[in-house]
Amino acid sequence: MEIEQRVTESSLLASFADYVDAQRLVDRMSDDGFPVESVRIVGEGVRTVEQVTGRMTRGRAAASGAAGGAWFGVFIGLLFGLFTSGAGWVWLLLISMLIGAFWGAVFGFVAHWSTRGQRDFSSVMTLQAQRYEVHVDKAQAAQAARYVL
Repeated sequence: MEIEQRVTESSLLASFADYVDAQRLVDRMSDDGFPVESVRIVGEGVRTVEQVTGRMTRGRAAASGAAGGAWFGVFIGLLFGLFTSGAGWVWLLLISMLIGAFWGAVFGFVAHWSTRGQRDFSSVMTLQAQRYEVHVDKAQAAQAARYVL
Protein backbone atom coordinates (compact mmCIF):
# COMPACT_ATOMS: atom_id res chain seq x y z
CA MET A 1 0.00 0.00 0.00
CA GLU A 2 2.85 2.37 0.87
CA ILE A 3 4.55 1.78 -2.50
CA GLU A 4 1.31 2.47 -4.37
CA GLN A 5 0.87 5.69 -2.41
CA ARG A 6 4.45 6.77 -3.19
CA VAL A 7 3.89 6.15 -6.92
CA THR A 8 0.74 8.28 -6.92
CA GLU A 9 2.64 11.05 -5.11
CA SER A 10 5.36 11.06 -7.76
CA SER A 11 5.85 12.44 -11.23
CA LEU A 12 6.31 10.37 -14.36
CA LEU A 13 9.77 11.10 -15.69
CA ALA A 14 9.92 8.73 -18.69
CA SER A 15 8.32 5.61 -20.13
CA PHE A 16 10.19 2.80 -21.91
CA ALA A 17 9.22 -0.38 -23.75
CA ASP A 18 12.28 -2.17 -22.34
CA TYR A 19 13.44 -2.53 -18.73
CA VAL A 20 17.09 -2.12 -19.74
CA ASP A 21 16.37 1.39 -21.06
CA ALA A 22 14.65 2.38 -17.80
CA GLN A 23 17.55 0.93 -15.83
CA ARG A 24 20.03 2.82 -18.03
CA LEU A 25 18.30 6.15 -17.23
CA VAL A 26 18.39 5.51 -13.49
CA ASP A 27 22.03 4.41 -13.72
CA ARG A 28 22.93 7.63 -15.55
CA MET A 29 21.13 9.63 -12.85
CA SER A 30 23.02 7.73 -10.15
CA ASP A 31 26.35 8.32 -11.88
CA ASP A 32 25.66 12.06 -11.89
CA GLY A 33 24.93 12.08 -8.15
CA PHE A 34 21.13 12.39 -8.36
CA PRO A 35 19.42 11.11 -5.16
CA VAL A 36 18.10 7.91 -6.69
CA GLU A 37 16.31 6.95 -3.46
CA SER A 38 13.45 9.07 -4.79
CA VAL A 39 13.24 7.12 -8.08
CA ARG A 40 11.07 4.09 -8.85
CA ILE A 41 10.83 1.87 -11.92
CA VAL A 42 7.23 0.73 -12.30
CA GLY A 43 6.23 -2.08 -14.64
CA GLU A 44 2.82 -1.47 -16.20
CA GLY A 45 0.71 -4.15 -17.84
CA VAL A 46 2.49 -7.06 -16.17
CA ARG A 47 1.90 -10.51 -17.67
CA THR A 48 3.40 -13.96 -17.30
CA VAL A 49 5.24 -15.53 -20.21
CA GLU A 50 5.99 -19.25 -20.20
CA GLN A 51 8.85 -20.25 -22.50
CA VAL A 52 8.67 -23.94 -23.38
CA THR A 53 12.19 -25.35 -23.18
CA GLY A 54 11.61 -28.90 -24.35
CA ARG A 55 9.71 -32.14 -24.18
CA MET A 56 9.53 -33.80 -20.78
CA THR A 57 9.92 -37.55 -20.90
CA ARG A 58 10.03 -40.00 -18.01
CA GLY A 59 13.78 -40.35 -18.50
CA ARG A 60 14.30 -36.59 -18.49
CA ALA A 61 12.12 -36.26 -15.38
CA ALA A 62 14.20 -38.96 -13.67
CA ALA A 63 17.46 -37.25 -14.69
CA SER A 64 16.22 -33.89 -13.44
CA GLY A 65 15.14 -35.49 -10.17
CA ALA A 66 18.51 -37.24 -9.86
CA ALA A 67 20.34 -33.92 -10.28
CA GLY A 68 18.22 -32.23 -7.61
CA GLY A 69 18.53 -35.23 -5.33
CA ALA A 70 22.31 -35.31 -5.76
CA TRP A 71 22.56 -31.66 -4.67
CA PHE A 72 20.39 -32.38 -1.65
CA GLY A 73 22.55 -35.42 -0.87
CA VAL A 74 25.70 -33.30 -1.05
CA PHE A 75 24.15 -30.82 1.35
CA ILE A 76 23.20 -33.55 3.83
CA GLY A 77 26.65 -35.15 3.42
CA LEU A 78 28.35 -31.86 4.21
CA LEU A 79 26.21 -31.43 7.33
CA PHE A 80 27.06 -34.93 8.56
CA GLY A 81 30.68 -34.42 7.46
CA LEU A 82 31.02 -31.70 10.07
CA PHE A 83 30.90 -34.42 12.72
CA THR A 84 33.26 -36.85 10.96
CA SER A 85 36.99 -36.95 11.49
CA GLY A 86 39.62 -38.02 8.99
CA ALA A 87 39.06 -38.88 5.36
CA GLY A 88 35.75 -40.61 6.11
CA TRP A 89 33.85 -37.43 5.31
CA VAL A 90 34.67 -37.80 1.59
CA TRP A 91 33.04 -41.24 1.52
CA LEU A 92 30.10 -39.90 3.51
CA LEU A 93 29.70 -37.08 0.98
CA LEU A 94 29.89 -39.46 -1.99
CA ILE A 95 27.47 -41.99 -0.52
CA SER A 96 24.93 -39.32 0.47
CA MET A 97 25.17 -37.83 -3.04
CA LEU A 98 24.49 -41.23 -4.62
CA ILE A 99 21.58 -41.97 -2.28
CA GLY A 100 20.12 -38.51 -2.99
CA ALA A 101 20.51 -39.00 -6.74
CA PHE A 102 18.81 -42.41 -6.59
CA TRP A 103 15.81 -41.21 -4.61
CA GLY A 104 15.59 -37.98 -6.61
CA ALA A 105 15.43 -40.04 -9.81
CA VAL A 106 12.74 -42.29 -8.33
CA PHE A 107 10.62 -39.35 -7.17
CA GLY A 108 11.13 -37.47 -10.45
CA PHE A 109 10.07 -40.49 -12.48
CA VAL A 110 7.04 -41.23 -10.30
CA ALA A 111 5.95 -37.58 -10.24
CA HIS A 112 6.02 -37.37 -14.04
CA TRP A 113 4.42 -40.78 -14.49
CA SER A 114 1.57 -39.86 -12.13
CA THR A 115 0.49 -36.91 -14.34
CA ARG A 116 -0.31 -39.38 -17.16
CA GLY A 117 0.83 -37.04 -19.93
CA GLN A 118 -1.02 -33.92 -18.79
CA ARG A 119 2.18 -31.87 -18.89
CA ASP A 120 4.75 -33.44 -21.19
CA PHE A 121 6.95 -30.37 -21.52
CA SER A 122 9.36 -28.34 -19.42
CA SER A 123 9.24 -24.56 -19.30
CA VAL A 124 10.48 -21.40 -17.60
CA MET A 125 7.98 -18.81 -16.34
CA THR A 126 8.88 -15.11 -16.36
CA LEU A 127 7.13 -11.81 -15.71
CA GLN A 128 7.15 -9.13 -18.39
CA ALA A 129 5.65 -5.66 -18.53
CA GLN A 130 4.30 -3.86 -21.57
CA ARG A 131 6.13 -0.73 -20.51
CA TYR A 132 8.37 0.50 -17.70
CA GLU A 133 7.83 3.92 -16.20
CA VAL A 134 10.47 5.84 -14.28
CA HIS A 135 8.84 7.88 -11.53
CA VAL A 136 10.50 10.42 -9.28
CA ASP A 137 9.25 12.19 -6.15
CA LYS A 138 7.55 15.49 -6.96
CA ALA A 139 10.13 17.40 -4.91
CA GLN A 140 12.89 16.10 -7.22
CA ALA A 141 10.91 16.27 -10.50
CA ALA A 142 12.36 19.53 -11.82
CA GLN A 143 15.94 18.39 -11.16
CA ALA A 144 15.28 14.96 -12.69
CA ALA A 145 13.74 16.37 -15.88
CA ARG A 146 17.18 17.29 -17.22
CA TYR A 147 18.06 13.57 -17.57
CA VAL A 148 15.30 12.91 -20.10
CA LEU A 149 16.36 13.49 -23.68
